[in-house]
Amino acid sequence: MNLQAVAAIYRFEMARAKRTLLQSVVSPVISTSLYFVVFGAAIGSRITEVEGVSYGAFIVPGLIMLMLLTQSVSNASFSIFFPKFSGTIYELLSAPISYFEIVLGYVGAAATKTIILGLIILATASLFVPLRIEHPFWMLLFLVLTALTFSLLGFIIGIWADTFEKLQLVPLLIITPLTFLGGSFYSVNMLPPIWQTITLFNPVVYLVSGFRWSFYGISDVSLGASLAMILLFLGLCLGVVAWIFKTGYRIKP
Repeated sequence: MNLQAVAAIYRFEMARAKRTLLQSVVSPVISTSLYFVVFGAAIGSRITEVEGVSYGAFIVPGLIMLMLLTQSVSNASFSIFFPKFSGTIYELLSAPISYFEIVLGYVGAAATKTIILGLIILATASLFVPLRIEHPFWMLLFLVLTALTFSLLGFIIGIWADTFEKLQLVPLLIITPLTFLGGSFYSVNMLPPIWQTITLFNPVVYLVSGFRWSFYGISDVSLGASLAMILLFLGLCLGVVAWIFKTGYRIKP
């Protein structure tokens, strides 16, 4: 494995994040804090507790998951799309580096940035409400797996997209609505029975539920189902990436 090439891509992407610190870190933290203030104040005044947890604390895992999904996809998709858009992808393709090493560099950097951002938002949320993490190992595991999986999805979107409009299509029209309807701000048990059944077809429910369980020991679905869903999605993304490089689908501009 060409570790120098992987490290070069990784360092370049991490350096880009430092150059755009306002967009990469400050903006998501402020946006998430505003979600917390608005939802915590507007709904928290009417719902004091959910399953024994104060509403303000209850929505923290959902807010972190919302940021994880959107930022992972955004970071990874733009990282591979822009070289295609500018034509510099040819320099990468002509270098002595395999497709696996390209994915490792780009996806690794995107996942790292998202994990760091998630931890920053977690620290910020602790300033607003008292938090507890009953299962820190599982919290970190879900954090890493989610960041890695959706960074892979973002990489796939970046390969597929040929315009900036397509680059934003999936995050805005699919991922964000699924996250809002996936129990980020409420418990699935609060819904009528028919909507509880329908909601279980939303894969994001399993991610949010597992992540919230790691904080408070409460969940809408079992831990095994949550872990199986994220591993299934990770496997699907890996399979699609492998197919892209095998067929050469839209790798070049």
